Amino acid sequence: MLAAETRAATAASYNAPAPRNHVQTKGDKVRFKITVVGAGNVGATLTQRLAERNYADIVLVDIVEGLPQGKALDLLQAGPILGHDSVVTGSNGYEETAGSDVVLITSGVARKPGMSRDDLVMTNAKIVASVARQVAEHSPDAVIVVVSNPLDAMAQVAKAVSGFPRERVIGMAGVLDTARFRTFIAQELDASVVDVAAYVLGGHGDTMVPLTSLTTVAGVPVEQLISKERLDAIVQRARDGGAEIVGLLKTGSAYYAPSAAAAQMTDAILLDTHQVLPCAVYLEGEYGINGLYTGVPARLGAGGLLGVVEVALSESDREALHRSASSVQQLVDIMDARREDIDASMPPLSGAAAG
Repeated sequence: MLAAETRAATAASYNAPAPRNHVQTKGDKVRFKITVVGAGNVGATLTQRLAERNYADIVLVDIVEGLPQGKALDLLQAGPILGHDSVVTGSNGYEETAGSDVVLITSGVARKPGMSRDDLVMTNAKIVASVARQVAEHSPDAVIVVVSNPLDAMAQVAKAVSGFPRERVIGMAGVLDTARFRTFIAQELDASVVDVAAYVLGGHGDTMVPLTSLTTVAGVPVEQLISKERLDAIVQRARDGGAEIVGLLKTGSAYYAPSAAAAQMTDAILLDTHQVLPCAVYLEGEYGINGLYTGVPARLGAGGLLGVVEVALSESDREALHRSASSVQQLVDIMDARREDIDASMPPLSGAAAG
């Protein structure tokens, strides 16, 4: 009789699992809820990385019918092999995303032959605006991490449309750009990447600002280890990091490193690590920039952005950071001029730029 009761209780526990969203009470199992928007290579790989961390259930959203459901089912079936219990769900809507703690936006299109920069910006701005509005409706307390390109400009759109404070809309770029820079430094010196400490600030693109004067390898300034000529070449390769991969792949773009970067940011936010990472943040006077998303060192933890870390910059680095911000401002101005084409109710995007 006891064995039968035990089997019945066990069966009931599996048939009617308790809600696994958020922290319930102190001492209970921690189970967060994450939404990944976009089931392409970046979104699907990011979902895989997060599922394998085993601290959250994940909803993968895409407009293509069957795509997120199929990838979610495939990832779910990897759980018994890898030993994680993360529940992965695919959806073409946002009802299942309700109450998410973190929403990562990876959706958007890549630039196609004949497509102007302005067309690319407008196309992805419409996509990100639509996503941000759905997120604000279904997960009003979420932290949004923007991965879609052009990154800094898309973060500006997500913040404006969602109405969230800057603490809860952050862009992923600097973590990826810094990882590329650290990789190339380590290769040059035949060193371990874990011994390379660096920051890449500014916009995600040609105007990014690797801080060579603050880069060290096992505590030794990199400028003492690598000639200026070689270091300049490494800086340029980091700036061209995404384009180099696109050129090799012929079709498609990077997704392993971008997904790893977004996952690291998610770790810092959900696990409240207070880790300082280079992220695109809406600046309010820091570094002399106001009302614009720009890549800077940011402390991340519960609730998103805990604070901007202002490091001492040389005059040349400060000027480069402001030039980078100005290039982002140009994209914001393009979107502002056609705001009604993006989202009729979106407020103005422009703030005061670098000063």
